[in-house]
Amino acid sequence: MSKARGNLVEGAVTFVIGLGLWLFTGDVEFPVVTLTKVGIVMMCVGGVLVAAGLWQGARRRA
Repeated sequence: MSKARGNLVEGAVTFVIGLGLWLFTGDVEFPVVTLTKVGIVMMCVGGVLVAAGLWQGARRRA
């Protein structure tokens, strides 16, 4: 598996897990962090990984 494809898969999985946390853990509270905020951060990280994978794939073809 190439690095670009790995970043795409990892980013998509991270984004989906973050989306699940953001949507379904609104009532769960921990003393330090809320899971909805963790979900938002995971979606941002997943989006960056997907963008990096797309960028690497585009640079590889050119």
